[in-house]
Amino acid sequence: MVATLALPLAAAAQTSDEDPFESFNRAVFSFNDTADTYVLRPIAKGYRAVTPDPVEKAVARVFSNLGEINSVANSLLQGKFDKAGRHTSRFLINTTLGIGGILDVAEPAGLPKLDGEDFGQTLATWGVGSGPYLVLPLLGSSTVRDTPTRYVDSLLDPVFEVDHVPTRNTILGAEALSGRAELLQAEKLISGDKYIFTREVYLQRRAYLINDGAFVDDFDDAYEDFDDLDWGGESAD
Repeated sequence: MVATLALPLAAAAQTSDEDPFESFNRAVFSFNDTADTYVLRPIAKGYRAVTPDPVEKAVARVFSNLGEINSVANSLLQGKFDKAGRHTSRFLINTTLGIGGILDVAEPAGLPKLDGEDFGQTLATWGVGSGPYLVLPLLGSSTVRDTPTRYVDSLLDPVFEVDHVPTRNTILGAEALSGRAELLQAEKLISGDKYIFTREVYLQRRAYLINDGAFVDDFDDAYEDFDDLDWGGESAD
């Protein structure tokens, strides 16, 4: 798989017109990568080492279940009413029968997990261009269009409704740690220039999501490996 991905990335390094701020982005990427290498990645590795796999997967499912709320709203805004109904059904079933999302009861009931929808995808559906690629401090890959939509998406995140700030921050920290732990399994796919690899996978993954899987290119075979990962963050070696 790594060999398969290396060729399109080499070409992208020379032809990308979507990254006019590359010099700035590389500096931020380097900062993020250093912070990840010395702080988040070791903590994530420790988390995986001490947390039983069933518990780790249950935590990831809980946060994934909360994400269904945002997907419902953005599916409706995009006119994807069937998808909104499926996200709603998954959330209701897993929140009740699945004990808050600890168990994914909806999948064996015939409702498999869907790719999520966010406000950046909604704006793209409405015809708003992505704009240049950006790397945000600590938050990672984004675009000019997608950066402010993170705030809009947060308005539908139940975690931000928790009034007790220390509790809210603890939950957000647990969510970030869970997501980073999931990324550990994908690090073996990184090849060549890590910055270019991260940029191209992020941009093409976004195009794939915006087009509901109709976007096909040299990365298509790799999407299954990356499907459940949050590409807003950084990968580290």
